[in-house]
Amino acid sequence: MRKLLLLCLALVLGFANAAWSADDVVRIGVFLPLTGQNAFGGQLELEGVQMANKETPTVLGKKVELFVVDNKSDKVEAANAVQRLIEKEKVQAIIGTYGSSLAMAGGEVAEKARIPVVATSATNPLVTQGKKYIFRVCFIDPYQGAGAATYAYKNLGLKKAAMLVDVANDYSVGLSKYFERSFTKLGGKMVATLNYQSGDQDFTAQLTKIISEKPDVLFIPSYFAEGAIIMKQAAELGATFKIMGGDAMDNPKITDIGGKAVEGFIHTTFPYDPSMKNMSPMAKKFTDSWKALYPGKEPNVNSALGYDAYMLILDAITRTGKADPESITKALAETKGFVGVTGTTTINATHDAEKPVGIVEIKSGKKTYEGEIVPEL
Repeated sequence: MRKLLLLCLALVLGFANAAWSADDVVRIGVFLPLTGQNAFGGQLELEGVQMANKETPTVLGKKVELFVVDNKSDKVEAANAVQRLIEKEKVQAIIGTYGSSLAMAGGEVAEKARIPVVATSATNPLVTQGKKYIFRVCFIDPYQGAGAATYAYKNLGLKKAAMLVDVANDYSVGLSKYFERSFTKLGGKMVATLNYQSGDQDFTAQLTKIISEKPDVLFIPSYFAEGAIIMKQAAELGATFKIMGGDAMDNPKITDIGGKAVEGFIHTTFPYDPSMKNMSPMAKKFTDSWKALYPGKEPNVNSALGYDAYMLILDAITRTGKADPESITKALAETKGFVGVTGTTTINATHDAEKPVGIVEIKSGKKTYEGEIVPEL
């Protein structure tokens, strides 16, 4: 009976793989937050994926078709979105998502179904931890947090830090932990850590307490909307300390929301920005193509990550010569020196992308790419 069951399973898997290879369409799913709290970032990433698909619409002589589902910035919806892509759309690989908590929820479903996922900007280490089928094109929070701490302590000479943390958000909690660990290891002192919850609009009580502790720098591992409000209220309270944040602050809307209060704000980012000097040929091609496709709209690193995620999957398919999920997974795990918009990427043993940490500062109301930092871990 056991041998019969194994034979049946082998036949089913064999027929499934034959169906994948015989199909004249490569089906790639995309699950991103197109509505809800994280919608702006999700829409940017989708535009990058769509631009990549428009530029490179085929692989192995087959048409690449995108199947897009809105995860609505919600963990349950993220899991449902991935389930739909797998069961209804029969995708061979998935791109997404903006938001680590959403990536973890959707990733669990994909992992059980053995469908490879390439996360875009989900930086929490738990996204890929212990997973065979989950990958990412971004660095992880321990590396990013150490990059912010190293830049604050060594490059800016800031010795005392405070933090304002969204305790309801996995990204915020994780990044704050890694910033604190690296900052204190370097010799810095944490003078205050205050909390808030996603959706809060009034931060005056926390900021008043932080100001009284006289830090040199306030680290806010926030999403851009709340981060901009925090900076605006800090300025209104007369704060004079430096404010820094993470990659989720890399959004052109922060100047619209925060106004003059965001001047001088520094945040870590992935190594791409249209203001960067000595742009790589790949980054320049992306920037020029973006401006032609979306005139009047500046390219953004989230769009670049969406573009890179799509191209990484196509690169894996090209290298393996097959478009079935198992072959794509194996090729993704073997990725070395992939040249993308956000730098040269190697997928390491934990399925995370190894690439530099970029630094951006708001100057005269505009993002200015300051360069890369090598974190001291």
